[in-house]
Amino acid sequence: MIPPRFDVSEAQIEQVVARFYAQVRRHPVLGPVFNGHIHDWPRHEIKIAHFWKKSILHQRGYDGNPMRVHREAGDVTPQHFPVWLDLFDRTLRDTLPPEAAAGWSLLAHRIGRGLSLGLQEFQRPKDAPPVLR
Repeated sequence: MIPPRFDVSEAQIEQVVARFYAQVRRHPVLGPVFNGHIHDWPRHEIKIAHFWKKSILHQRGYDGNPMRVHREAGDVTPQHFPVWLDLFDRTLRDTLPPEAAAGWSLLAHRIGRGLSLGLQEFQRPKDAPPVLR
């Protein structure tokens, strides 16, 4: 069995996800994007909690493709990720002990950076040079 990346429980993951998306729904930048795509918030939160449980606790239960989902949404841009990460970091700090919040934040930033770069590459004109950072 693979140990968790850092000390956080399933209940804490679910709590962070619920608090974060409660804020997202009201957020002036993120709210319109998310609310335009998500019509069943409880189901979305369960799915995202499974994503984090797989990413942090190495549990089975999530088999989605975040890059494809964000790319196919059509209105998610690389500029959304710093806003998303700032709100997520505040939620982590307000919800978890400092070490768990810091560990999760590092993981979220790594994932966010990958998604942002992937979207930049997808949106790059065919003849433009690739984005390398």
